[in-house]
Amino acid sequence: MFDVTAATETGDNLIRLEPEAPTAPASARNAGFHLIDTTMMYAPQSGGVKRYLMAKRAWLARRRPDIRHTLVVPGARTHVEAEGLVTVAATRLPFGNGYRMPASPSKWDNVLRLMEPDVIEAGDIFVPGHAALNAGDALGVPVVGFCHTDAAALAALHFGEWAEAPTFSFWAQAYQRFDHVVAPSRHMAARLADAGVHRLSIQQLGVDTDLFRPDRGDRDKLLRRLGLSADTRLLVFAGRPAREKNIESMVAAVERLGAPYKLLLVGAGKDMTWSPSVVSLDFERDPVRLAALLASCDAALHANENEIFGLFVLEAMAAGLPVIGARRGGVGELIDTQVGQPAETVEPAGLAAAIEALFARDTAEVGRAARRRAETRHGWDATFEALTRLYGGLVADNTAPPLALTA
Repeated sequence: MFDVTAATETGDNLIRLEPEAPTAPASARNAGFHLIDTTMMYAPQSGGVKRYLMAKRAWLARRRPDIRHTLVVPGARTHVEAEGLVTVAATRLPFGNGYRMPASPSKWDNVLRLMEPDVIEAGDIFVPGHAALNAGDALGVPVVGFCHTDAAALAALHFGEWAEAPTFSFWAQAYQRFDHVVAPSRHMAARLADAGVHRLSIQQLGVDTDLFRPDRGDRDKLLRRLGLSADTRLLVFAGRPAREKNIESMVAAVERLGAPYKLLLVGAGKDMTWSPSVVSLDFERDPVRLAALLASCDAALHANENEIFGLFVLEAMAAGLPVIGARRGGVGELIDTQVGQPAETVEPAGLAAAIEALFARDTAEVGRAARRRAETRHGWDATFEALTRLYGGLVADNTAPPLALTA
């Protein structure tokens, strides 16, 4: 096995909106290639991006062993962590659930070049994304950008509206450089099209319906564990307590409703004090225990109307929960009145009204409909089959000999 650390120290510093990903020729679909996924959004308490990468890794090993898959992600040092997992040294942030901030584009670039991929997918446009673009240019291989984050919207939320325009410009210019860009929702695809990205397709994420399923739940046991009465109507949200998640609005909505409603926050920290209406738990690393927690609740709640996709929504649906969520953004594309209750607004009053409207219905039947939809529309197979067709087509186009000119 090669020595990544030694090699990187000596290296140099070196939109048409499409409904589906392009289909590769049969020869490309059946041929193996080396795919690298790289992103900085990979940490011990990562959310949807890491779950997507882990699901892809497992699916490729099971369904496409001919495709060699390598993850290149931040770590404490630059080395090979395990077969198919390489870390690049990055400084750990003092906040953010163990995330690390890469500081050396040249080191990241050199690692990617050393791995000699046939195609690279970048999960962000920060150091890993720019390193992927540089490595792709140097190696002459295609680079796909998977847009997991609306950087401009986040900049406006965290720093003020003045930050949106310059961040949008940076974001747009970065994504215009990719050979192809994948958006997980129509909402995100429209933002990218507005940014001048034309080599674009929409591919929703998926959910493991064998892992997240209703029969993992034990509602009575969870209520006893949390010290809640049997008549509790237990809502759940699982995710980082980031500002864009709009947790304060969810808390205020449940406070407005009062008993018997309670909100379970998974990932906000068990020592956090929100309200008597809220029970807060630490991040759950074990996916089986997370699946059991979700399946033991009565409904899921999501209050971010600018969500790119909302993987938690699919996990809740697969667990048999109806979902109350925003009408806008990626969440609005996943839920309707058949599988939950779209809220007119994500302000506390709007969320409270949607919660009451859901519980005025047959929530068990809505939960069963949510499970059916997760099974029939949102399995990982469709996601990864489409993505591997995309990768195969790009690799085939990249390696095809030029057409001969005839007189």
